[in-house]
Parts: sequence; structure tokens; C-alpha cells
Amino acid sequence: MKVTYSNILRSISEEKKQLAVLIDPDKMAVKNVSSFINKVNLSIATHIFVGGSTVDDQATEHVVIEIKKHTKLPVVLFPGDVTQITNHADALLFLSLISGDNPAYLIGKHIKAVSKLRGSTLEIIPTGYVLIENGKQTMVEKVTKTVPLSRDNIQLVADTAKAGELLGMKLIYLEAGSGAKHPVPLDVIKFVKQELQIPLIVGGGIRTKQQLENAYNAGANLVVIGTAFEDDERFFEELRK
Repeated sequence: MKVTYSNILRSISEEKKQLAVLIDPDKMAVKNVSSFINKVNLSIATHIFVGGSTVDDQATEHVVIEIKKHTKLPVVLFPGDVTQITNHADALLFLSLISGDNPAYLIGKHIKAVSKLRGSTLEIIPTGYVLIENGKQTMVEKVTKTVPLSRDNIQLVADTAKAGELLGMKLIYLEAGSGAKHPVPLDVIKFVKQELQIPLIVGGGIRTKQQLENAYNAGANLVVIGTAFEDDERFFEELRK
């Protein structure tokens, strides 16, 4: 049953904070999934995102299958490439990198994905992906060969996000990038949120509970954290239910 997006909307209407734990299949051995997911289950996490900029073929599917054995949380694909699509997840963020000008990541990869998605049971959620400069080059920038938007050009970021909404995107994802030196600025989150009528996801560079709360207070409906948990799983202790 395809309810992931409607549940996001319901949580927003009920003013509930949403948190996704991002798992990169290249950095998570299948044998370690159960212990990691047990910590996720005890935390305030509401979603599990799975994906990475570069992932070995079949790695995503193996990790997703193992994750599903240990949690009832929705498992959402956050793919960097067509090879990361697996029908074993619940939903797919159908990402279009609208902050860049590489046609492969605006529409090209999507066309290649259609053969995998035709007849799929995945809930497909069109998502405008906006990469924000964070102080260092990220893997997303290297792989997509696109330049992130300046964190100082708030109007351009807001206009880009709004254009995604007008194109029919159901989510906007502001991303500072994996391992970012700085998270998306709070004034950027606030300004963009004021422009949108659709949910706003924010990720990249968030490493403390205070940064998480700041992102929510600025307007993020769903926050994504990945590297902080990869670097130190004790961070889960700060985010227990």
C-alpha cells in the first residue's frame, strides 16, 4: 500500500517532526545492519533512506532486504543511480537535480529508470533536489559534475525550489552534501519554506541535536542525517524516543 507520501503530509498537519536516517550501502555491511537498525528503532527516526552517490551493483538490494527484516519504518530509496533501484523498498525519491545543468541528472537517468519502474510496486515520489554549497566539494558534486548553489544567494535557492514545485515535484530536498562542513543555513531553510506549499526536506552536515532542532525550527519538515551516525553511533543516544 503506497502511503509514504500521505503519511509525510499527515505528520506535517499534526506538527510532528520527521527524521530520516540515511544508510549508504557502500558503507554498511549486511552483517552490521541488524545492530544498526535496532538503534534506529529506539530513536526518534521516522524513516530510513537508503542510497549513495556511488554504490556497487546489487549492494542496495541486499542492504534493503536485510533492513526490512528488522524494522517497520518506511524504507525509502535515495538513489544516486539507476542501479540502486530495488522493488524491496517501500518508496523511491525520484530525484531531479534541479540546481544543476547536467541533463543526465535532470531527466536522462530518469528515462533509463523507467524500464525498472514499469510495473514496480514502489511508491514513486517526484523530488526536486537542490545542492547547496557547504565549504568543500562533495561526492554529489563530483559525480554529477554540477556546481552547487551559493549559500549566500538565498533568492536563487528559493526560486530554484519554487520552480521545482511549479514543475510538479511533491518534495523539495535542500542538500548540503554528505560530510558537509556546514549544514544548509537556517535563513535559507526559512526563506525557502515560506515560498513552498509542498514538504521541505533538509540534509547534510547536521551532527548535533541542536542543529537538528534548529533545522526544524527554521522550517524543515523532514531532516536527513547520515554521516553523523556513520562516524559515531553514540549519537543515537541523544535521539532516543
